[in-house]
Amino acid sequence: MSTIAALKSAVSGTAAPGSRVPGIVTPLTAGATYARLLHLLVGWIFAGIVLMVYPGTGDKGLGEILMKSIALDTVLLALAALIPAARRAEGVQARLLLVPDREEDIATEPSRTWADRRRTAGWVIGRVALGSAVGFALVFALTAGYQGLTGPRALWYLPFSPLMVLGSGWFLVYAGRLQLAMAVRLLGPSPAERLAEAELRAERLLERNRLARELHDSIGHALTVTVLQAGAAREVGDPAFVAKALEVIEETGRRAMDDLERTLVLLRETPAGANGVATEQPGIDQLPALFDTARAAGSPVDARVEVPPGTLPGVLSRESYRIVQEGVTNALKYAHGEPVDIRIAVRDGMLELSCANRLPGVGRSADGTVRASAGGAGRGATRKGGKGLRGIRERATLLGGEATAGTPEDGNGQWVLTVRLPLRLGT
Repeated sequence: MSTIAALKSAVSGTAAPGSRVPGIVTPLTAGATYARLLHLLVGWIFAGIVLMVYPGTGDKGLGEILMKSIALDTVLLALAALIPAARRAEGVQARLLLVPDREEDIATEPSRTWADRRRTAGWVIGRVALGSAVGFALVFALTAGYQGLTGPRALWYLPFSPLMVLGSGWFLVYAGRLQLAMAVRLLGPSPAERLAEAELRAERLLERNRLARELHDSIGHALTVTVLQAGAAREVGDPAFVAKALEVIEETGRRAMDDLERTLVLLRETPAGANGVATEQPGIDQLPALFDTARAAGSPVDARVEVPPGTLPGVLSRESYRIVQEGVTNALKYAHGEPVDIRIAVRDGMLELSCANRLPGVGRSADGTVRASAGGAGRGATRKGGKGLRGIRERATLLGGEATAGTPEDGNGQWVLTVRLPLRLGT
């Protein structure tokens, strides 16, 4: 049996693979059982101290002592539970000594609401009550066992001593498990804490997805342009064209580095860049530079942007830039050299974006009908991958809009990306 398996079996109380310890005895030898017993006895010790200090044990009957001590314990524990830090202290102690299967099942946050305080009060009172019951039962069992084994009928008790020990041990095991169940129920995260944790996980997931889209769109666009320019420069061989291609590659690389730096700033969770100046995401006003890059890569771009300055909120402007960037990147990747038609306008409270390009191998016959050449991509053709289009749809959905892409029946053999985003949800 390996050391790791032995440690796991000691904590969980289950027999490790290859262990020769019988399953009925394993929980009795587990460290978790005795850690929970210590947790139980702490509650019993608290009750004993209160009992000795007040009301005392002199000249009083057992019933009077118990009634007064129970009442006093309850009042003191309820008052202590009103302190917000009491819930945190109890949670930390329960995690250490009760050995839960998942630590997150027991919260370690201070009380924030009266409901948290009530649950904390129920926990500390129940903890002391259960600990006192287990403590008295343990003392009674040890006393009775000692008297039986040392009395005149010791030989009669001796054969039953293993069963008595086993029964006492399992009593402690179940008492510890009951204490753990109480802790999970009363010290576990409240509904408000669970909701806050779920919202935090959702925000982190959305942020990771957003950063993934940022990297995919910006770096993917830069690599597409770079590959196309490098390939064209190698085939043409004209020094002037090569110089222009290298200039475009350099400019595209610089923009990709800026985008990467902005994304890394978000990953580092810092409000500013390395020079102390806040970095901003590109917006719709920077689309002309994007179109120039596409033109330099060999695809004519006809762009018409009918958006008055200051009309779009910041987040809608940034997301629109990324959507158009992905559309242009797809056109360069799958239809290099074909004209790209961009239309952006605000109509009836909606931002409408359209990116269209003719599919390679699709032309018109003499009578004006659309035809596809052999091996070309005809109507209904699909594009490889799909991560970029999926990212566009995710952006549109998060902004309350919609996105469609494909070759419509009346699209004249074109691939058309259409996105509609509401202005009022873009804040």
